[in-house]
Amino acid sequence: MSGYLIKDTTREERERIIADSIGNISGLCDGCSAGIIDMYQPYIDGKKELRDINRDFADRRNVDA
Repeated sequence: MSGYLIKDTTREERERIIADSIGNISGLCDGCSAGIIDMYQPYIDGKKELRDINRDFADRRNVDA
C-alpha cells in the first residue's frame, strides 16, 4: 500500500487502516466504538479523505470548547 489517500487504496485497505488505527477500543469505552467507526465510514466508502474527516472533527471540538 502506497499511502492513505482514497486514490491510492482499495476499500479493503481503507477498512484495515481504520481497524488498525482504532484498535481494540471496545474494552476501553462503553459503546463509543460504533460512533468512531461511523465517523470514518465515508473514508472507507471512498467519499471523504481522512484529513477532511479529522479536520471536521477538530473543528467541531474547537466550537464546543
